[in-house]
Amino acid sequence: MSNYDVIVIGAGPGGYVAAIRASQLGLKTAIIEKEWLGGVCLNIGCIPSKSLLKNAEVAHTLRKRGREFGFSFENLELDYSVAVKRSRQVSGRLTKGVGFLMKKNNIDVHMGSARLTAKDTVVVTDEEGKTQELQGKNIIVATGASPFIIPGVEVDGEKVVTYREAILQDKLPESVIIVGSGAIGVEFATVWNSYGVDVTIVEMLPRLVPLEDEEVSGELAKAFKKSKIKFLTNHKVESVETTKKGVKVKVSSEEGEQTLEAEQALMAIGFRPNVQGIGLEEAGVKLTDGGAIEIDEHMATNIPGIWAIGDVTAKLMLAHVGSAQAMVCAENIAGVETTTLDYEMMPRATYCQPQVASFGITEEQAKERGYEVKVGRFPFQANGKALGLGESAGWVKIIVDAKYGEILGAHMIGPEVTELLPELTIAQMMELTPAEIARNVHAHPTLSEVLMEAAHSVEGHAIHI
Repeated sequence: MSNYDVIVIGAGPGGYVAAIRASQLGLKTAIIEKEWLGGVCLNIGCIPSKSLLKNAEVAHTLRKRGREFGFSFENLELDYSVAVKRSRQVSGRLTKGVGFLMKKNNIDVHMGSARLTAKDTVVVTDEEGKTQELQGKNIIVATGASPFIIPGVEVDGEKVVTYREAILQDKLPESVIIVGSGAIGVEFATVWNSYGVDVTIVEMLPRLVPLEDEEVSGELAKAFKKSKIKFLTNHKVESVETTKKGVKVKVSSEEGEQTLEAEQALMAIGFRPNVQGIGLEEAGVKLTDGGAIEIDEHMATNIPGIWAIGDVTAKLMLAHVGSAQAMVCAENIAGVETTTLDYEMMPRATYCQPQVASFGITEEQAKERGYEVKVGRFPFQANGKALGLGESAGWVKIIVDAKYGEILGAHMIGPEVTELLPELTIAQMMELTPAEIARNVHAHPTLSEVLMEAAHSVEGHAIHI
């Protein structure tokens, strides 16, 4: 039996970061992974999807905006299989990097399925069925989450797919129905539409990206209409049936039922934590009513020595949140100074076209909580860099407590807004006010000037509008 200070189950952005930080703090560490180092994010999620989105951006420019930029083609050919191949190369490079980091930090890697047999013992079963028992003073569960599938719907991997099959297929469907308009749904809609696929989104809630600010949803709806991405909000999926040619999706709304047909359907309605088959019940680990591992602010479960981070906790299913939890968890195990996380203030990024980014609470939520609210807003249409890029749709909106000047949240839609988040999140964390952001000199011409102008707008004196 091998003995460790820390055993991490799962090598995604939460797990591998926890292992590295634990090792840095002098703890003998092992990590167990049943499929790939880097987890879903690096292999079939965040990273390869961003590669595909870059290809989609180029395809969109060439197909739909060539004349605007002075390009013309007699016979434009777009090879989607090359885009997929490039995305796999990007993914492969990063996953190899994770392997290197494990060696660099003297972390033992065990490939196989893990199961807790006691609060300090994990059995690893490899592909050949061989088992190995590991003992650890601390065990961190970082097993992630899997796509939620509508009861009665069968995913066959060809006509009915999840993000997993969709991101690996190198042939485009002629038409697709996307069930769900969260990040995965709108990002795949952007990719496929840019290559000329007929896309229809079905969303059960009243608007696209329903967890975002209501005005963001409206702005995205306008952009999607312009791009000829069809969407049905307030529509519930009743059934998904495969046919010889593709799929039939029956949907219902207050107006009644209708049947949509396409070559393929993508299920993108959310995730459920991976808590089955890893021995949590036997170890006595408590789950929430939603089926996630229950943790405290230290990432500790109800069982001393067992910790949990990332999507399996369902706090906020984002890779960077898992990584942040990983740092806090390892530091708490080591007994060194750390911090606590405010999940409401975590940055949220969606890479559709135009991009969506946010943190904190919405204007509506702030009012519901009794705040007297000030709102600063500035459009990209008045920003020189955005106009030069040819991407002037969207705006930045900052929500502020009028009494103290505290930043309560920000909501952005437009070019590269995901890259603009850190200035605002660090300002909120360090308790800066919009007045201080406004007085911070921003280079010109940059997209970040929109943040400065929105901050000026909060104070009542935006310069360029």
